[in-house]
Amino acid sequence: MPIKIQDGLPAAGVLSRENIFVMTESRAVAQDIRPLRIVILNLMPIKKTTEVHLLRLLSNSALQIEVDLIRTETYESKNTAQEHLSTFYKTFGDIKQQKYDGMIITGAPVETMEFEQVQYWDEIREILDWTVHSVTSTLHICWGAQAGLYHHYGIPKHAVENKISGVFEHTCRTSTEPIIRGFDDRFLAPHSRHTEVRCEDIEKVGELTIISESEEAGIYIVSARQGRQIFVTGHSEYDPLTLKEEYERDLAKGMNPAVPKNYFPGDDPSKMPKVSWRSHAHLLFANWLNYYVYQMTPFNLDDIS
Repeated sequence: MPIKIQDGLPAAGVLSRENIFVMTESRAVAQDIRPLRIVILNLMPIKKTTEVHLLRLLSNSALQIEVDLIRTETYESKNTAQEHLSTFYKTFGDIKQQKYDGMIITGAPVETMEFEQVQYWDEIREILDWTVHSVTSTLHICWGAQAGLYHHYGIPKHAVENKISGVFEHTCRTSTEPIIRGFDDRFLAPHSRHTEVRCEDIEKVGELTIISESEEAGIYIVSARQGRQIFVTGHSEYDPLTLKEEYERDLAKGMNPAVPKNYFPGDDPSKMPKVSWRSHAHLLFANWLNYYVYQMTPFNLDDIS
């Protein structure tokens, strides 16, 4: 089944060229089916890129999905055209009376700041509180994961000496959680962050379960409330060239970044990186949609509590 998105969204053209089946609103209205309703809070600066990353993975499912995009109301993006925002995005105020089968909260380029210093932190707190009773399952990514763990459970984030950047090997602590069903014993996923959450802090909170971790990159997947909250500290959704683009951006700024680990062949930035995490990314999102959203959500969204 396809993913249903707004007519005219640029991501639709990108995905169609990749042979991914997308369905526009005008076509979907002819079908008599109850799609899953997913809302994405996109906090990334270049929103069009993140749209493609996430919609690509949500499309790889047998489920019909209807997506709403929302942005912060208390902070105006400087890297995405206002026309694009006004055409394809809503604000939390537009949707807070609704309920959703699933929600994705992305990362944000504010991780070195204290949470309370982030301009839109009060809005994020309101959204996080809303998810508890209005969304069947919320998938938090990178800074979104750190924000959710801090707000809901008081888990602090800690600065790391050197940026965690690259593609890292991970293992699972358990084999029984649906989110990791079908995962290999060892699998790869990208990370890109200056901060971390620590195992010892999470283990103090009985409601939290550490599902996956990496010797190099630390905590990766944490679950709470029987999967109604999933926290993923990495970026499985990244394109093949995203880490390369981030590295070159930081080089151009004179930041002297380290070469992303395990990413370029022979750690040589002049060589084209090879994708080693695509199958994991698709399986992660498919498992979330199937086991934590589709199989858990009530047919009547008003019954979510």
